[in-house]
Formats: sequence, structure tokens, C-alpha cells
Amino acid sequence: MINRLKDQINEYFVGKEKVVENVLICLLAGGHILIEDVPGVGKTTLARLLAKSLDMSFGRIQFTPDTLPGDVTGVSVYNAKTGDFEYREGAIMHHIILADEINRTSPKTQSALLEAMAEGSVTVDGKSYDLPDPFMVIATQNPIEFIGTYPLPEASVDRFMMRLSIGYPGRDEEIKLARNFVNGKTSDDVKPVCSVEELKGLRNKVKDITISDNVISYVKEIIDSTRSESKFVIGASPRALLSLIRASQASAFINGREFVTPDDVKAVTVNVLHHRLTLTPESRIAGDNVDNIVTGLMLKAKIPTEK
Repeated sequence: MINRLKDQINEYFVGKEKVVENVLICLLAGGHILIEDVPGVGKTTLARLLAKSLDMSFGRIQFTPDTLPGDVTGVSVYNAKTGDFEYREGAIMHHIILADEINRTSPKTQSALLEAMAEGSVTVDGKSYDLPDPFMVIATQNPIEFIGTYPLPEASVDRFMMRLSIGYPGRDEEIKLARNFVNGKTSDDVKPVCSVEELKGLRNKVKDITISDNVISYVKEIIDSTRSESKFVIGASPRALLSLIRASQASAFINGREFVTPDDVKAVTVNVLHHRLTLTPESRIAGDNVDNIVTGLMLKAKIPTEK
């Protein structure tokens, strides 16, 4: 089923097999994704393909400076006939949400996503409403433009399991993309290959993937090394530790194993930790790179061995 999902998405989202695999890892692990990239590389297409392939509802929120929290979570509206307040659903009431240009809206509106991402529910006028299950947020932000933006606070950034960058396709892949466009082959042609209930079953299987104490200690050593690294303002949080463990289990599952290996941890570490780590001003001036530092820390960590 996972292979069918990958093949179908890759047929329309051309040339980004590793990105698609990481999206599926995050989906199976029950996490959310932050995509930092320039416009026009297919972020919306990827989110729509994922929803259609899983027969899930899809919602898109275009964040602007005047977007209000009620636009996201919904509002209570007075019904004159019944004399009661009725809940009108917000744009977030879908299985998969594309939060487009999330850094263009105010911190108050950004915070409206926090409860939804952490608890799977929203609270309006003191009443809690459950979101569809499964629920996933794919948020985007442009890493180039900073005018009129509100940087995401650390508390919000830490809610995302992974940070991904799509990038431009290669020459052959972009030509295939153009040919699909000319031939009218679009994501509207996609048929579901997995149901919501089947996805829930896959998520439960991911939770059952074995991860030994030695591998957990390996993950903990990587997390601890970020906290003692002088080039970072602050290290990875305990939530990052849990996200790294769950993503490693999903990586093992996608690769057909019933247990987590150190290679599974290595495969997801950079994407799980990148957005959670902030360089010191001196490191930024020196031109240091978060990904390179994290990779170096992984190489220094003692790799566990099993008989």
C-alpha cells in the first residue's frame, strides 16, 4: 500500500522521490510538516495529491495579515430562531490542511493552530470541537521574502515534526512535468489507493515497530549533543526526541523492517532537527550551516551494535 502511494504521488509530483518519502514518513508518524521553499515548486500540488490518494478531505488556508483566528478555528453564530449559538466550522476542519505562507499572518492567528496541531481539537467560546482523524498540517513559508512577515515563535515551530525543502526539479524531470501539463495530466485524475481506516491501521503498525534501548540511547545522545553545541542558541527539546523516535519507526516501516536501525535515525535526523535549532549570531556571521553541524554531531555519536 505504501509503495502504491509513493508510485502514484511520484507520477504527478515529478522528480522528488525523497521529499515524497519524508512526507509519508511524517504522515505515518502522525506529525506535521513545515515546507520552506520559493513559490511555484509544487507545495499545493503535493498536499492535494496526498489528500486525494488517501481519500481525505483537503483544506487550504491562505494566510494574510488580516486573517483572524476565527477564520481558522470557526466561530459561534447566534441563531435568532432557536435562540442558541451555533458553531460554524472554520477552514481547519479537514483531514489535511495546507497552511499557505503561515508567516504572513499575525502571531495571534498563528497560535490558533497550536491546539489543533497538538491536541487534534479546537476551542471556540469555551467549547472544544474534535478535528477529523487523521489530521495533518502542511505549512509553507517563503525563505526569501521577509517584508510583511511574522517569524514563527519557537513554540509553534517545535510543533512541526519535519522541515522540508522541495527545490527545483532536474532537467529531465521538469521536461516530464511540462509534458504532463501539455497532455492535460493533472492531479484531478488521481484515484484513492488507501482509505482513512487503512491509514489508521498503518499508523498503529508504525507504533508497534521495535526500537531497542540502545537505539533510543543513540537518539538521546544526538539530542544531548545539540544542547551542548556552542554554535546553537538552544538545543533540541524533549518533543524533538519523541518526534525523532517516531519518525525513525516510520522510516523502518516504509523500508519493510519491524525494528529501527541507526540508519533509520540518520535518515530523518536532519529534517526533524533543522527547524528546532537556531544558530548564534557569531555562527551566522561565520557562515555556519545547521544541516552540516547536525550531520557532524551524528557522526560523533556512538553507533549502537547488536549481537
